[in-house]
Amino acid sequence: MASRAKLRQSDGMDMLNLDSNTIWASILWGGIGGGYIIYGWRQRSGIPLAGGVVMSLACFLPALPMTLVSIATMVAVYWLMKRAD
Repeated sequence: MASRAKLRQSDGMDMLNLDSNTIWASILWGGIGGGYIIYGWRQRSGIPLAGGVVMSLACFLPALPMTLVSIATMVAVYWLMKRAD
């Protein structure tokens, strides 16, 4: 039987040992992503809706990749919305 210490160790994010950077990044980018989802839903626009979903799913990454994915998503949504006009 595996020990409890080995069960907690994984290649992904350890949910039992979150640092404050990951928590604050999740709150920030998850809130912005939620705003994109609501905006896209109410405006019936798929680009911000998809961007919000990507940003909300990025909250399961560690802090730095989450930030990079979220910023790239915001730039992509802005670029695609400008191009759609």
